Amino acid sequence: MDSSIKLSEEKVFKDPVHGYIHVRDKLIWDLIGTREFQRLRRIKQLGTTYLTFHGAEHSRFSHSLGVYEIVRKIIDEVFEGRPEWNADERLLSLCAALLHDLGHGPFSHSFEKVFRLDHENFTKQIILGDTEVNEVLTFISDDFPQKVAEVIQKTYHDKLVISLISSQIDADRMDYLQRDAYFTGVSYGHFDMQRIMRVMRPREDHVVFKWSGMHAVEDYIMSRYQMYWQVYFHPVTRSAEVILTKILQRVKALYKLGYSFKKEPLHFQSLFEEKVTLADYLKLDEPVILYYFHMWEEEDDPILCDLCHRFMNRNLFKYVEFDPAQQYKVLRELEDLFRDAGIDPEYYLAIDSSSDLPYDFYRPGEEEERLPIHLLMPNGELSELSRESAIVQAISGKRRTDHKLYYPKDLLQRMSGENKIAERILSILHRF
Repeated sequence: MDSSIKLSEEKVFKDPVHGYIHVRDKLIWDLIGTREFQRLRRIKQLGTTYLTFHGAEHSRFSHSLGVYEIVRKIIDEVFEGRPEWNADERLLSLCAALLHDLGHGPFSHSFEKVFRLDHENFTKQIILGDTEVNEVLTFISDDFPQKVAEVIQKTYHDKLVISLISSQIDADRMDYLQRDAYFTGVSYGHFDMQRIMRVMRPREDHVVFKWSGMHAVEDYIMSRYQMYWQVYFHPVTRSAEVILTKILQRVKALYKLGYSFKKEPLHFQSLFEEKVTLADYLKLDEPVILYYFHMWEEEDDPILCDLCHRFMNRNLFKYVEFDPAQQYKVLRELEDLFRDAGIDPEYYLAIDSSSDLPYDFYRPGEEEERLPIHLLMPNGELSELSRESAIVQAISGKRRTDHKLYYPKDLLQRMSGENKIAERILSILHRF
């Protein structure tokens, strides 16, 4: 396929965030129609957040289209004609933007944690493997799928292309902050994206921003900070994540013990045996997982039955503020008391910690190297954002961590009338 082939007529998707998403390139239209990309309609962008914010039902499909549209606008409306931008990288950039989340699984992060999976690895496998996506990409050239995979993996030689979808201010973040704010109904995630795009300028290895647009960039940084603590790290959402994780752990443990399921976890077997093929992985989506959870509400195993009932009916664990580093002796005491009360702490007592670094300057050798955001000053020189912005300087390099202890308060209250141990557990937890 000639990379310049256009559709006879532009296709558009009506979008609540961007108004319209425009597709003129035949390659992009063909990628959207592949079974692997259509699967993203069945993966929620925000996992269990819909149990906290009922509007958060949007999918990774709509987010991926949004990231594509932002990159398209940057390339076609901001970078076009600028000498620092290589126009030959246009289609590669659009494909990487569209396909950057292709390997996400159902309830992504819980699945990855329990089954030791990596969605980025599956993204690479889908792009390079025996898939419809690979078939479409190969029409451009035999090495084009590899180039797309390298951009997403951040190993491609043109760092400017990578920075469009992976930097401290990129199309991925600009879409999900606005999209997640829209669907959760909160006011935190809104910022002036049009202004940010107007002051973007390409440089050799990353995007910079004109000094005159610094306040729009500040607004973006603060929007990100607020969204993480008010939405992404919401304690109720984390409670649902805890229960989801415990269900998966319990199913895995029962399978290893040879438990006889009423509803055999056929879709999970390769996960349990750690031999997940790409074909197995692509059969997993959230409707499939929720079907199993619904069926497991009738299992004989009381723990699996109870946890599935809690998740499906939103009967979540309660929480208290709890620092495991400072209060590890209390945690050990609670674990012993839970066992004495006949409640397995492995599944009913959980520490969840959330941590975020909203903005950082470059620190070579760190686990996650972060290129700083640079401002293009009136004299033509570059200056790192936190040097010019007192607001950003105040939060720069500061990691905030939040710890919660989750437990089944309803179960303990039911037991407390006749069980002194349950009363003791509640009295300890009420101190926090």
